[in-house]
Amino acid sequence: MNASTYEQQFQDILSGSSNKHPYDNERYVHYTKLNQARINRWTKKGKILDDLAQTIQGIREAQTWVLITEPWCGDAGHSYAFIKKLAELNPIIDFQIQNRDAAGSEIDNYLTNGSKSIPILIVRDAANNDLFVWGPRPLEAQEMVMKPKEDSTLSFDEKNKQLQQWYNKDKGQTIQYELNNLLLSHTSIIVRCVSQAKR
Repeated sequence: MNASTYEQQFQDILSGSSNKHPYDNERYVHYTKLNQARINRWTKKGKILDDLAQTIQGIREAQTWVLITEPWCGDAGHSYAFIKKLAELNPIIDFQIQNRDAAGSEIDNYLTNGSKSIPILIVRDAANNDLFVWGPRPLEAQEMVMKPKEDSTLSFDEKNKQLQQWYNKDKGQTIQYELNNLLLSHTSIIVRCVSQAKR
């Protein structure tokens, strides 16, 4: 599906016109509402790094970006808007979205430590080969989540609050640094620097 179809899912869930599992559970409706607010906030206020914008605009071979996610996913609520903005910077990037739990989802091919963690971004070249995979969250945030339980006396809710605070403070910077490094490392057809191009 495209971004418009994905974003319409939020409206359908919150209006009650889509109440299939897990959205027959009020908690998941609440998560979706929170994530819609996060997406709206980062869409309006999220700033794209100049270096990353230059990298993406310098891509000269078509790419497909496949984001595997779900409206209830809190991590995706913080990363989706940035990924969408980046994909829109270059018309040869085809941005596609898959619901993790829908038929045809590729999540089983992109497990994280054996789990179906999301969001997962798969970047593919023109021949549909995977260039790299990013996700389910920035490395620093992932390390916070993966700390052994015995290393912390925080409850699940407290850990989640701590993670959300990290995202709010980070303002989408870390995901952009990580994606810029991955693109520069795995994409061969990039005009890497305006000054180099002028030489």
